[in-house]
Amino acid sequence: MQAIYIPHLLNAPNRTQTLVLDDFIPELETLTPFRGKMMIRHGGTFLEVGVKGETIITLTCDRCLQQYNRRLSLENSEIIWLNKDADLEDNYPQEREVAWEDLSESLSPHGHFDPQSWLYEQLSLAIPLRQLCGKDCEPPTTKTDDNQPTIDSRWSGLEALKRQLPK
Repeated sequence: MQAIYIPHLLNAPNRTQTLVLDDFIPELETLTPFRGKMMIRHGGTFLEVGVKGETIITLTCDRCLQQYNRRLSLENSEIIWLNKDADLEDNYPQEREVAWEDLSESLSPHGHFDPQSWLYEQLSLAIPLRQLCGKDCEPPTTKTDDNQPTIDSRWSGLEALKRQLPK
């Protein structure tokens, strides 16, 4: 996916460009390519970006540590302000106070929009924070010779901490 030169959107029909997506996102490991559509519309002082599509990703369960596949579906949209001073960000000190109204993404009206980076960000935000493979998922256990279940060695640090707590 190539970056889109924002002024060229003004010459597109309805100031809109639609991208049909059927490709892997290089920074994100997925089992299937992301398939869907992305719409970028120039609204004069802003870009309206929307995407609808899906892919499948392999995750590791936080509880049993097994890998499982999960479908990531996106149906997102975002308004990105076009600000002629957006390119001046490099001239500011690294630490500075920012007003609430400045906490929005903005691009230069004479710059480029990178749909691949935007899509990567949206997919990253769609990955669940709590990754559980199923409702009945249990921590891994193994049986010893005396048929006593023991916790998987990967959980031994947590088990030692639990033994230190008062009952």
